[in-house]
Amino acid sequence: MPYTDWYKLLYAIKIMKIKSAFHSISYLQYPLMLLALFFSFRPYLNGFEYLQNHFDEIIIAYNNALIFAGLAISFSTLQDTNKTQNKLSKKIWENPKKGKKVIITLTLLTFTILTFGIFGFFISTKESLNELSFGIIVFGIGLIGFLKTGIEMFDTHRKDKNTNANTA
Repeated sequence: MPYTDWYKLLYAIKIMKIKSAFHSISYLQYPLMLLALFFSFRPYLNGFEYLQNHFDEIIIAYNNALIFAGLAISFSTLQDTNKTQNKLSKKIWENPKKGKKVIITLTLLTFTILTFGIFGFFISTKESLNELSFGIIVFGIGLIGFLKTGIEMFDTHRKDKNTNANTA
């Protein structure tokens, strides 16, 4: 690349705020979640009689659904933690008791899912269940990012920590 092309690239990066670019990328969570929803319903389109003879297709579809749900959750963690998305999340993150309960619940959920996925990955002898465990692990990794975002939201928005007396 000639010198002028590098200069143009650096200038474009300077103009485009990287933080806002990540916030924009976070909107990819919606098509990824739609893909996860598609994969979770796809096996049932052939009918229940078909599924009785092809149970492995359900496992493969659920594996794909878990992978895309984990990716969607990972992309959702790129959104701005200085803003709440709706009134319900604002009520949760501003209240110290509710926020702590949500953080504890997310922590327990995340590590339970990860433990279940890792346990299944190493214990399972069937290849299809081994693949499903991989999808559970990817979903759990997505939840780790979601937990981190929840902790940041709680630290940013809680009222007992962010009062005028504490900031002055």
